[in-house]
Amino acid sequence: MDSFLRRLKYYGIGFGIGLVFVLFFFQNRGCSWLPSNRVKNSFLERLIVVSDSQFVAMNKLGINKKELISVLNDGDVNFGASRKSTNPKVYELEKEINGKETKFYFTLPEESFIAEVFLADRSIGKIQNSRSGSGKIIHFPNDETIVYVDSTRLLSCQQMEIGLTDSKSLLEAIKKTGKIDFEKSRLGMSPKPEHYISFKDKKGVQIGAKAVWYKTKINISSFELPYSTDCE
Repeated sequence: MDSFLRRLKYYGIGFGIGLVFVLFFFQNRGCSWLPSNRVKNSFLERLIVVSDSQFVAMNKLGINKKELISVLNDGDVNFGASRKSTNPKVYELEKEINGKETKFYFTLPEESFIAEVFLADRSIGKIQNSRSGSGKIIHFPNDETIVYVDSTRLLSCQQMEIGLTDSKSLLEAIKKTGKIDFEKSRLGMSPKPEHYISFKDKKGVQIGAKAVWYKTKINISSFELPYSTDCE
């Protein structure tokens, strides 16, 4: 019995030392089981969007896209100040940027593939996803197959018209020129929110697409082209 207790004691000491190394020396990286990292991963698995008005306000403070993503890498999640039981959920994150502690709100709407970022310059109770204007997409998950299009004759024909015939080229076009149109999106739609993405095709023409979040993929269900085709 004494031998077992001694081994258990040594195991506990070793486990504790390991936690110290993970938590302090590696700054929680790779610990997906930690509550703060689970929250951060929930954002990084989605498209992170900043409205045009918020983007201007952040630029005035010297905050760029790279710094916003760094908030999710090594910022602190303030669980006590967050809204965890509403739709959307809103989390307060804090990080030192340009020598100043800066707070942000990140929204997490249910069944949606976007997370929106706000400066924490108002009460968290007033934060909702934008309903007007558009938003810049500053982050995409590391998944080259995240976008797929319903396999209908109409959509296949429209893809031929816009010159983006496969999911990879479509994703690249969205990464390069895509925005979320908040006014045309219906994030409160049930059972799944409908997102409206605008982007430019191979000819530089603005195209619209309606999409929903299906499991871990962006499912495009329709295209809106500004010109007539023989697809209909």
